[in-house]
This record gives sequence, structure tokens and C-alpha cells, in this order.
Amino acid sequence: MTKAAVMGAGSFGTAFAKVLCDAGTETVIWARRGAVAESINERHVNPDYLSEVVLPDGLRATDDHREALAGAGVVVLAVPSQTLRTNLAEWAGVIGPQATLLSLAKGVESGTLMRMSQVIGEVAGADANRIAVLSGPNLAKEIAQGQPTATVIACPDSARAIALQRACATGYFRPYTNTDVIGCEIGGAAKNVIALCCGMAVGIGLGENTLAAIITRGLAEMTRLGVALGANAKTLSGLAGVGDLVATCSSPLSRNRTFGERLGAGESLESAQAAANGQVAEGVKSCSSVRALAQSYGVEMPLTDAVHRVCHEGLTPQEALAQLLKRDMKPE
Repeated sequence: MTKAAVMGAGSFGTAFAKVLCDAGTETVIWARRGAVAESINERHVNPDYLSEVVLPDGLRATDDHREALAGAGVVVLAVPSQTLRTNLAEWAGVIGPQATLLSLAKGVESGTLMRMSQVIGEVAGADANRIAVLSGPNLAKEIAQGQPTATVIACPDSARAIALQRACATGYFRPYTNTDVIGCEIGGAAKNVIALCCGMAVGIGLGENTLAAIITRGLAEMTRLGVALGANAKTLSGLAGVGDLVATCSSPLSRNRTFGERLGAGESLESAQAAANGQVAEGVKSCSSVRALAQSYGVEMPLTDAVHRVCHEGLTPQEALAQLLKRDMKPE
């Protein structure tokens, strides 16, 4: 049986480690703090994330990355997108030369404008066929509660994708396979930005018509960017695109939507971050890198541009909305 090492004990890392265990996969989770690892081992609870969920007895935890990675055939990278490079640089020398690297991170790296699979390939020196990504409408709390959900595992090597599919398939977690890594990654990165925009609209006090328009036009934005990078447009109309977009833009469990609501209600970026209790709203940083990536390919993304300007250039959500509505009329 293949051992899986989940590197990161945040909300989604914890939820996915539970999924792997429930699927019968031997799993160890790496936590940055020893106290978290101890709690998981002794009380079967992560005290920092999803603390109301009882974790499987078989899930082991450690704060020693060498111990977590020893003998792991699957390495699940469950750290935020903007810290993935630093963390992976520390771990790379311990990862087995044939291990499959599965990214849960959703974002575009600041500065380099690399997708997460590209960062993994560069830092770990791994061939693209060893790198997979997971993306879909996957809110961590609902997964941890065992509520039915579906996801996409994308990898250029179909055999590895199928092996990962079998390693995490349960009665409540249904993974599909795909070879379109680019499409899955762009969908995962862009939806966080659009969710921030939806949250801002809710914070202002706007209703369902506005949210439906933002989601629909946001899908158009992410599809344009994905296709420009070489993705299949069908991927963005599936679970990793519209599915993830709807869940993240609609649910109060979404960190990005909740963060956007606070901004729309008039909170500063700093106070909204403080209210998030340390949990990362990926879209705050990704909006700038996604915007820069789109500009480098000549792709127009007005919603993403508006979110960037609110988060990083001092524009108010009300001003951003007014500017969007003043854009030139055009066919859909």
C-alpha cells in the first residue's frame, strides 16, 4: 500500500488527510507545530483547524518533515501558494525520486507568475508526469463532515492520476481524472479572486442579480486566461472551473468570499485579515499575480483588475463597481 504524506495541517490539508485515511490509504500529516501533531495523535483533533471534527484513529501526525516524507509514494502539498516554494525547498531533498507530488495550493506565484505545478517542477526537479493538482468545489469543512463532494485530479500521466483517484475515493468524496493541469490550476487561482469580488458585492449590500453577473463574467475571464495559456475550455466548464467558482463565490465557508464581505462593509485590508484568525484568503495576493499573468498574455480581466485595485491601490469597492459599470457596451 502506498503511503501518503500530507504536508500542511491547515483546513484543507486536514480534511484531505481524513479523506485519504477513510479511503484506506496509510497517511501521515506534517504540522508546523508540535502541539498540533501531538493533539492529532493523542486526541484525534486538530486544535487549530476543523477542531470540531474527530479525525481517524489511523491518521498519524508529526512536526518532523523527514519523518513524514520517509517512504511516501504520494506527497500532498497543502501549504499556501505563496509559501510553497520556500517550504518545498526545505523538503525536496527528502522526497523520493519516484514519488507523485499532488498540489492542493491554488494560486499564481507572485513575481515569477508561475502556476503551482511549475513551481513544484522547478524546486523539486520533478518531471511534469510526476506532478498532479487537485481542484474542485471542495470546501474543507463540508468534506471533513463527510458531505458528498466531487473533485478533479489532473496529471499528464493518466496512470498516476488513476492511482491518486483510487487513493482518495470514498463514499462521500468522488474524484474524477483529467490531463489538463493548466485548466485546473487557472480555475483554482482565478476563482479565489472572483469570490473576493462577490464578497465585496455582498458587503456593499447588493443582491443575487449582481452575484450571478459577477460569477458568470468571472467564468468568462478565467476561461479566456486558461485558453490563452493552453487549457481546454471544457475544463473550465466542469468541476475545476464553474463548480469551484460557484462554491467559493456562494458559500459563507469560503475564506475569500468572507474576506471580500468585510472589505465591502468598509473594513481595511489589515482589519479584515485580523478577523480571519490567521487563515489565508489566497485571492488577496493572487489577484495581483493573476492580473499580471493575464496582462502578459494580452487577456482582459476587468473583475480581477478591480479586485487588485481595491486590495492594493486604495480603490473602494463602491468606486470599483462604478468603474465596471462605466465600461464600454459590447456583445456578450
